[in-house]
This record gives sequence, C-alpha cells and structure tokens, in this order.
Amino acid sequence: MFSLTRFRRTVKRSPTLRNIYFRVAGLRHRARLRGARLRGATEGREHATGINPENVVWIFCTARSGSTWMRSMLDDLVDGEVWEEPKVGRLFGEFYSRAKPTQLGRTNYVLGEPTREAWTGALRDFVLRTAWASHPSVTPSRYLIVKEPGVAVGAPLLMAALPESRLVLLVRDPRDFAASVLDATRKGGWMQEGMDEWARRDLDSEKDVQRYLRALSRQYVRQMGNGKKAFDEHEGRKVMVRYDDLRTQTLDTMRDLCAALDLPFTEQRLAEVVEKHSFEKIPQRERGEGKFYRKATSGGWKDDLTPEQAKIVEDIAAPLIEEFS
Repeated sequence: MFSLTRFRRTVKRSPTLRNIYFRVAGLRHRARLRGARLRGATEGREHATGINPENVVWIFCTARSGSTWMRSMLDDLVDGEVWEEPKVGRLFGEFYSRAKPTQLGRTNYVLGEPTREAWTGALRDFVLRTAWASHPSVTPSRYLIVKEPGVAVGAPLLMAALPESRLVLLVRDPRDFAASVLDATRKGGWMQEGMDEWARRDLDSEKDVQRYLRALSRQYVRQMGNGKKAFDEHEGRKVMVRYDDLRTQTLDTMRDLCAALDLPFTEQRLAEVVEKHSFEKIPQRERGEGKFYRKATSGGWKDDLTPEQAKIVEDIAAPLIEEFS
C-alpha cells in the first residue's frame, strides 16, 4: 500500500531524489506564478499581491513546541494557506540582534535606528510580496498562516512592520524543548538525517550533551525572550498559548485562540478538527522515541534529562521559566 509519509522519507534520504523533487516543484510553481501575474495584469492590477496583512496569522515559538500540530488545525479551520517556515524572522532578526549598539546608531547601517521608519516599510513590502509569490492563490479575503518555529528572534521587527497581523506566541517549557531536541538529534533520531557528521559525533559523550544543552538553552532564551517582547508590544489581535494547555485542553485552548484572534469557526467544525488532529490519531509506528511525533506530553523532561542536565537548562532559562509558568 502506498504511504505518503514513507515516500517523503525516501525522498528526504536521497540527495538525487530531493534535487529532482525540488526542481520539478520549482518549475511548476514558477508557471503558477506567471499565470497569477497574467491574471492580475488582465484585471488591471500592476502587482497581483493578494495578501491582506490583517489576515496574516504568525505562529512564533521554538522548535518542538507543537507548531506543526497547531498549524494543521488552523489550516483546516480557516480558508487560507500555510507559509511553512519561511525563516523570514531569522533573515532579519539574527542580523539585527547581532549588531553592536554602535552599529545600530549609525545612519549608514542598513538596519540603523536613524532610518528605522524606512527599513520597516521595506520589510513590510518584502514580507507581503514574498508571501504572495510563494502563495499566489491567496486573495485578500483568505488567510495566510505563517509557521515560524525557531525564529522568534525576528518577531519584534516583523510585528512592527505588520502591526495589523495576528500573533500567536506558542510557549513550551524549555526543559521539555531541550529534551525533545536532544532525543531527535541522538543516534537514530529523525533530525540526524539533516545533521553534519561532526554534529552527530558531538553528542556521543555526556560532556558534549551538556554543551549542546547549554547552546539550546541560550537559543531558547534569545528566541522566546524576543517572542515575548513582540507579544507585549503588539497592539493588535494576539494570544499566548502554553503547550501544556494545548495538549491537555485542546478544544478549549483552540476555542480561546480563535476568539482572541477573531477567526471564524463553528463549535461543530472546531470539535471535528481537534479530533482529526489529535495525537492519538497518529499511527503507532510513527510515534515514539527518536521520531518526529514523540510523546506529546508536558513534564516529560523529568524522565528524559538527568538532574545535572535539567539544572543546566534551568540555570540559563530561569527567568523565562518563571515568567511562562
């Protein structure tokens, strides 16, 4: 029996098949984009940018926080499309966050404070045009769900550029985040396929595991610290969702999310979508240790991390653990 999941794994593991797949997909999309532009020209529009910034829903979080699950439910609930991990937050956020204060104060610096108004407008235009180029079938009345795990460092810049957009800050305990990433990157884990050989060896000893946990914890603080900053500063529709609530009270949490973001839904459809995408619906063979769908539990870090490993995460992420608890 044909399995789409198995086919995707086969393509992912073969560089040759990956190259063929992306080349064909690229050719098809370019043809689709040309067709959309021609239709726009026929209708008298110079640029057929159909993205309505008010209908853009951003999901900011770290990796392994349930964003794939949330995105799937939202995609079924509303009429729209998904912009899957465009990394636009990393493109601008990493560059901005690594700049020195002396650079940010310069007029000649590309993201300098003296010219903020100009480059914020350019960032807005860049996001809307690129989003439409990726999804030319999106019209102003449809939604665009942007799944951006691991790039919340750029959330303050993006939300300042698109203040009318809707914001979801998806929060997971940093210890569960670290434990999940650690499991995925160990020998046989699903993330190993995308790792360099040296990175795989790096996790062979306890010393290297602890070093990796420190890096993950600092990454969490930087990402979620900026995500919280964007959330606090955003004056539009927004909601903070804790992974624990999403997992244990899925229906209520999704109902509250839709209400906070003013997204259309019916109780019957919401219940159907939540049931369809429940963790229990995932085939048993696709769940478990080392797999993309692992535990879907909160507090699992107590079994996954040693006390010494947990303390490493807690010492670095302590302020956010308290703030998000």
